[in-house]
Amino acid sequence: MGYGIAEKIIKKHLTYGEMVKGKEIGLKIDQTLTQDATGTMAYLQFEAMGVSRVKTERSVAYIDHNTLQTGFENADDHRFISCIAKKHGIWFSRPGNGICHQVHLERFGQPGKTLIGSDSHTPTAGGIGMLAMGAGGLDVAVAMGGGAYYITMPKIIKINLSGKLVPPVSAKDVILHILKALSVKGGVGKIIEYAGEGIQTLSVPERATITNMGAELGATTSIFPSDEVTYEFLKAQGREDDYLRIFPDNDAVYDEHIEINLEKVEPIAACPHSPDNVKTLSEIGDIKVDQVCIGSCTNSSYRDLMTVAHILKGRTVHPDVSLSIAPGSKQVFNMLAKNGALSDCIDAGARILESACGPCIGMGQSPNSGGVSLRTFNRNFEGRSGTKDGQIYLVSPETAAISALAGKLTDPREFGNMPIIKQPSAYLINDNMITPPSDESEAAAVEILRGPNIKPFPVNLPLNEDIKANVVLKVGDNITTDHIMPAGAKILPLRSNIPAISEYCFTACDPDFPKRAKEAKFGFIIGGVNYGQGSSREHAALAPLYLGIKAIICTSFARIHRQNLINSGIIPLEFKNPENYNEIRQGDLLELNNIKDAIKNDKPIMLSNLKTGKTCELLCDLSERGRKILLAGGLLNYTKG
Repeated sequence: MGYGIAEKIIKKHLTYGEMVKGKEIGLKIDQTLTQDATGTMAYLQFEAMGVSRVKTERSVAYIDHNTLQTGFENADDHRFISCIAKKHGIWFSRPGNGICHQVHLERFGQPGKTLIGSDSHTPTAGGIGMLAMGAGGLDVAVAMGGGAYYITMPKIIKINLSGKLVPPVSAKDVILHILKALSVKGGVGKIIEYAGEGIQTLSVPERATITNMGAELGATTSIFPSDEVTYEFLKAQGREDDYLRIFPDNDAVYDEHIEINLEKVEPIAACPHSPDNVKTLSEIGDIKVDQVCIGSCTNSSYRDLMTVAHILKGRTVHPDVSLSIAPGSKQVFNMLAKNGALSDCIDAGARILESACGPCIGMGQSPNSGGVSLRTFNRNFEGRSGTKDGQIYLVSPETAAISALAGKLTDPREFGNMPIIKQPSAYLINDNMITPPSDESEAAAVEILRGPNIKPFPVNLPLNEDIKANVVLKVGDNITTDHIMPAGAKILPLRSNIPAISEYCFTACDPDFPKRAKEAKFGFIIGGVNYGQGSSREHAALAPLYLGIKAIICTSFARIHRQNLINSGIIPLEFKNPENYNEIRQGDLLELNNIKDAIKNDKPIMLSNLKTGKTCELLCDLSERGRKILLAGGLLNYTKG
């Protein structure tokens, strides 16, 4: 029996366990990345480990999220990360150099290597043949210190692509098509591996669009083969020496198979408020559009923005529409400026933003009240845009640009013939916004500068014998990390200050939650299906930890958030019988008797509702290592002790 691409990379990097589906494995990590919204906490954790120099082949710190500087907080964080990078052997991508996933694809990604990043869209690099996974900041810190990254060995879904996209249908439509078929839960515990002759028709940036939004499926990661298309991309980036050919064996075995004929994919959109709420444009109708935002780590490549520039050239954005465009990297931005495409966009009335995440995380460009905003981004969770009742649709760059001209949602096929944007034979290469780390001999003299907003992260205590506490919050299905710990221009600057940011924890669901949790001192949270989907932000675990949450009890968890809870020492428990969810109400007094012994010895876990007198059995599927982490009160305690 042969291996697929992902299995080949896993086998080569395996440090613990065996490649048995559902069992825990440890992987050697070659590269890491962080961004500034998660980076400060990750580097505080790295410091706490006492490791003087990163032990990876390459670690890169990016500044791309908190670039709107309305106070000292973001600037102080950037300075802190810059100092840490210099001192500890980390490359530093300065503000303005671009979005981490776009830049990493261009300048650092290598086929066959492993990459984890403290951002859920790290699988973007799967478009270049990397095994790239989103992770919590503490997991990234451990990997930088030389530790393995532990996951449950996933199942592998093979998606076979045949045919060729018919412009103006694009890669964004492909991944939206897959989301419609599989849902935001369809990839949980799985790796998506792409194959078939259709992949030869997709450039690396198009592949990266597809692997980027694999995160919305809940997948561990997504990956394409590394082939001649990959080689040509790396050669154009002056990095042909990084090329490694990787294909699946002819007799590779997969757990599931899906067939997609690219010629049959049509323009579609994800409607509010979920990436899998996908409909055809004709089903949605020609709704009036107030705003269009083009960019993000999903659709800000040279190919995407050259297509947009072609559509806008010689035309004018509809007077009722605000159009913004954010190139994904300085490289893309500069190439558009030099070839005149940027001028075409400006002439049409586009507002050009810096190369950063920006509107995707609610960092500026929030739509008007109840406004319809078409975005080429990857998430449209309620309130994520910064406007609570904003109606956010996820679309391709082609649909976005043409709709901006029409003032209403418009099928891009009405535009007529579209050009085929070929990848450049040579990209413009200028890495002057990437600062290498100091030499080891100079590192000791580097001073770490900390602003007053940078506070120590909360550290849990070892697990108690019993836990008795009230349900301080009960929520429903598909609770996202944006629900738990919102982003946006007002809150993101507090990412380095857990006490301050905890005041916003769960306020999207219940404005009184922080006050109620602090008054209770200890508490449980009850949730439904797919709890914690979305971002990798470990703040969605650290803020509840600070507020005294001891366990989350739900029907099922999203992968990264579940691990972040374990890393923080919060027990992730699941109802053995999902119907028991309906028997618990907010305010009920619950007890986990002998929970320490149950976790330690893998015994059945019983939950008692002291208000109703009912009991139910809970599940907590843990590896031996996972049990030890919870007993110690979190990964940092476990690693240090």
